[in-house]
Amino acid sequence: MHSDPRRVRDRLTRFVEESLRGAVHTRVAPLTITGWEVPGEPVPFAEAQRQAFQPFAVGTWWGTPWSTHWLRIEGAIPKDWVRDERHHAEVAIDLGFNGLAPGFQAEALAFRPDGTIVKGVSPRNSHLPVAADGVVDFYLELAANPTIPPESHWVTTGLGDKTTAGSRASYRLERLELALVDRQAWELLQDIEIVRGLADNLPADLPRAAQLWAALDAMLDTVDPDAVGATASAARAALAPALAAPSVRSAHTLMATGHAHIDSAWLWPVRETVRKCARTFSNVVALMDEHPDFRFACSSAQQLAWVKESYPDLFARIREKVATGQFVPVGGQWVEPDTNMPGGESTVRQLVYGKRFFLEEFGVETTEVWLPDTFGYTASLPQIIRLSGSDWFMTQKISWNQTNAMPHHTFWWEGIDGTRIFTHFPPIETYNAELSPTELAHAQRTYRDHGAGSVSLAPFGWGDGGGGPTREMVAAARRQADLDGSPRVHLGTPREFYETARAERDDLPVWSGEMYLELHRGTLTSQLRTKQGNRRVERLLREAELWSTTAALIRGREYPYDELAQIWRRTLLLQFHDILPGSSISWVHREAEADHRRLAGELERIVDDAVRALTGEGTRRLIANSAPIAFAETAAGAIVAAPAEPATSTTMRRATPGDEATGGWVLDNGRLRVVVDADGLLRSVRDQSGRDAIAPGERGALLRLHRDVPDKWDAWDIDRHYRRVAVDLDAAEQVSSSIRDGVAVIEATRRVGRSVITQTVALGPGRDAVDITLDVDWRERHKLLRLSFPLDVHADRSTSEIQFGHVDRPTHANTSWDEARFEFVAHRWIRVAEDGYGVAIANDSTFGHSVTRDTRPDGGTTTWVGLSVLRAPTFPDPESDQGRHLLRFALRPAASAADAAAEGYLLDRSLRDVAGGEEVAPVVCSSEPDVRIEAVKLAEDRSGDLIVRVYESSGGRRSTVVATGVKVEAVQIVDLLERPLRDAPVLDGAPSRLTLHLRPFQIITLRYRRARIDQVGR
Repeated sequence: MHSDPRRVRDRLTRFVEESLRGAVHTRVAPLTITGWEVPGEPVPFAEAQRQAFQPFAVGTWWGTPWSTHWLRIEGAIPKDWVRDERHHAEVAIDLGFNGLAPGFQAEALAFRPDGTIVKGVSPRNSHLPVAADGVVDFYLELAANPTIPPESHWVTTGLGDKTTAGSRASYRLERLELALVDRQAWELLQDIEIVRGLADNLPADLPRAAQLWAALDAMLDTVDPDAVGATASAARAALAPALAAPSVRSAHTLMATGHAHIDSAWLWPVRETVRKCARTFSNVVALMDEHPDFRFACSSAQQLAWVKESYPDLFARIREKVATGQFVPVGGQWVEPDTNMPGGESTVRQLVYGKRFFLEEFGVETTEVWLPDTFGYTASLPQIIRLSGSDWFMTQKISWNQTNAMPHHTFWWEGIDGTRIFTHFPPIETYNAELSPTELAHAQRTYRDHGAGSVSLAPFGWGDGGGGPTREMVAAARRQADLDGSPRVHLGTPREFYETARAERDDLPVWSGEMYLELHRGTLTSQLRTKQGNRRVERLLREAELWSTTAALIRGREYPYDELAQIWRRTLLLQFHDILPGSSISWVHREAEADHRRLAGELERIVDDAVRALTGEGTRRLIANSAPIAFAETAAGAIVAAPAEPATSTTMRRATPGDEATGGWVLDNGRLRVVVDADGLLRSVRDQSGRDAIAPGERGALLRLHRDVPDKWDAWDIDRHYRRVAVDLDAAEQVSSSIRDGVAVIEATRRVGRSVITQTVALGPGRDAVDITLDVDWRERHKLLRLSFPLDVHADRSTSEIQFGHVDRPTHANTSWDEARFEFVAHRWIRVAEDGYGVAIANDSTFGHSVTRDTRPDGGTTTWVGLSVLRAPTFPDPESDQGRHLLRFALRPAASAADAAAEGYLLDRSLRDVAGGEEVAPVVCSSEPDVRIEAVKLAEDRSGDLIVRVYESSGGRRSTVVATGVKVEAVQIVDLLERPLRDAPVLDGAPSRLTLHLRPFQIITLRYRRARIDQVGR
């Protein structure tokens, strides 16, 4: 008899949908339902339980967007129901699910009457267990999270804010009843899904494919659609030989570990993430009770901290599962952050706070950095990972590259200092796997390292919006553990994968430098206020730690451990990879902006209190320098008398025909000569050598407005076609000139659409840079505002500041990799240079940059540096970036990398005017300017030890003397968690005057044990 797979497939589909799914529940019985709608924000269980619940029926509409509704369900299993090894009862629930994935619609959390948690309820996990006594008594906390489909990409919605989400009920309760489950029918359904899925994914001409279709055909002859329960066991027996055939010896192995990549905020606010964690983690521990071999990896300390605070009984159950090895903390970070934009110390503290939480709460040392979903990976990360005591790195998002596929799945990743870290990105290419045959086949087909390795990682479970692994996924793993035609599946842990993969091969390929994501480039610009708030708080945290430490050591003042720790943890949360990048709903960003304002206020108070304690009473004008570099007579980390005001002002005169800008102005401070045209744009910027930084015939600080309509992801993407449509905002509506406190200022007002931009060009006395300010009342939609500088420099690469160093990127597009990197990150500065001459552009809050080159008719090269200033996407926040913004920039000609850094720190407001009676010497200083002191703080263990973090900033080998201004009796090199570093070099010199030898971009953390609270030499 000829077997036709198409015929079998159609026959099978009808049987499954028409007969089998309905046969899983053999009997149903109603339950008594009562309800109470929460009038505002969610309330704890104890408060809800005290309310007066009213009758509530299946079929009732409920849940205005973002509201909460509590149900109580009561009942008992009917006495005539058969409960044996083949049958069990459960509560079957449909809250009004709409077919989308879990996490993007209604969800619920079930409680017992004593307040302990049962499990979560969502699509694909919509049941509750019934106790052995057959009594049902549960409270259900229903969350009416509105459906904002992530795949809508650009469709404007008001659902992201309670004030615009409307008041219409979102869901209709479709089902809430007791159901009797036929285990054999359920198992048959799982068998069929695997056999059918495997047959679909094998080449049709393989014997194995034909055998699988034949087995399914035979099964369909065996089972009776009208009596599935009576024939399910025989049907399973018909499929058993197909499921028992072992895999070939060369088959790839997937180490499958349960996971739930829960975004700490995205299309829901942070408060809802807290509840998502409870729903997901309770599902996980319930699944562990049923399946002792099931393992689950949890990556964010913040999410477990929320559970500890809000759901202590669930946290206690998690602790038990950690002890048994089933619940596995991984990743070691406070959240899964963006790694492009946070500063160096923030990147460190993600691991410090994350790893310390796992160590203190569970006694677990996490050994990996686990970042499945973030939008690019800084080249500083390998060294930071290694210094945290971790061994390896995992990501998934790099598989989203639009243009180029990463050449390997398992490799060494080399950072800017030369540190290499074992790195893997799973070829299953999703962090939300279901372990379907299609996904497994994709993993085996995609894996690029078959010649050297045989194992990859497969994180499975509903994520993004939560839900986690399901019983169906565990069943799929078991059936495919050793199955002919399929990769092998082993339920294990990330650590098991790492140990297996590392044992296979030592000579891994190497990827050097940043791992640039060829997608989501717009996240460097979207939601400017969130980015500005983060940078301000990062700077204030540095100041607060520095001056509080100085006050503690010199004045004996109490160090604000608790306050700083709380601020750090909230700051780290706000660096989550959908908050700082600007890709969340409006609720999230309004909350983030408010949080940043509050945190900044708290830090300003801490700084002010510490500085007052240091300088004492007085009216002397002092300058506190929190930067790691000196400015004029102001040493790094010192408070000194403010320098006298410059005796001269910058001169300003009207331009003449010989000044390149008739009708404009010439500004001159003796160091720079700047020509500004009649529209307020830079025509010429010459240093004392006479060389002009601006390319001939061009204008600098030019604003350009581009159409910004991404192909797909609105807030996430800037696509290269934006360049094809641009309007130069070169005409000014009004231009004025003035001298303000010795500073020459040209102010131009520009209008575009409904937006008004005030652009200021200023040159101060003694300044080596031109200062540019943009005051923007932004009212555009789907537009990109960029600031452009055409520089007379033949630069083959650009240099950009990143965490603990800088990276070079080519300015050409020789390869597809170069071409795809058309928008990239820089922190406070970017520099382009040819031999002997460079130009730097610093910023106070801009991250998105581009650099291109043109050859002019005269044979010279114009290197164009562009900065993305503002965007206006409408999804997921329709009001993204609307309103008032203030941005500052500085253009410095004849600039070294150190000069560029100085401009960046000046714009970062590292110099603070204070009034007091005394100057204050630095607690610690470095003799080599290129070896910078990044952090000065007291030890996390509250021992009072002094922690100093230094790094080499130039990209060259440097030696420095690190001298302390307080008496110390011992010093050692420690890791980021402030523990003795293995294989640390022997220190050269006395503890108070160490000589350090650093390789390029090396980070060293020193821990000093103090002899007594005293300042040397005072």
